[in-house]
Amino acid sequence: MNNTTTKHIILPAFVNAVEEKKQAGNDKQFAQLKFDLLQPLREWLDQLEIQNRKLAKFIAKLVPAQCPFERDIMLFGRKIAHIPPMCKLNPLYEQLVGLRFRALCYLVDQCGEDIQSYC
Repeated sequence: MNNTTTKHIILPAFVNAVEEKKQAGNDKQFAQLKFDLLQPLREWLDQLEIQNRKLAKFIAKLVPAQCPFERDIMLFGRKIAHIPPMCKLNPLYEQLVGLRFRALCYLVDQCGEDIQSYC
């Protein structure tokens, strides 16, 4: 009788490749399960129609034309630092800018107002 045992040789590169594929499959499943809590608010802001002069003026005043956080720090008349605009970190930035644009368009097109004071 032969007492030899059979051992399978598994290459580490092959094992790592299989594990990476499993991990990639898990990441895809996680991405599908991820739920965006702000999506309903984004859709509502995108679908909001401006049909009132007072509302259009309020929105144009409420949403700033440019980022209020961007600054140049000056010392003795020389710029020593720059704080970049951080508004794009806001998850609703695109929707708010679009809403302001629609409000300004309503004021110009429907109401015939000059919007210089909002810029």
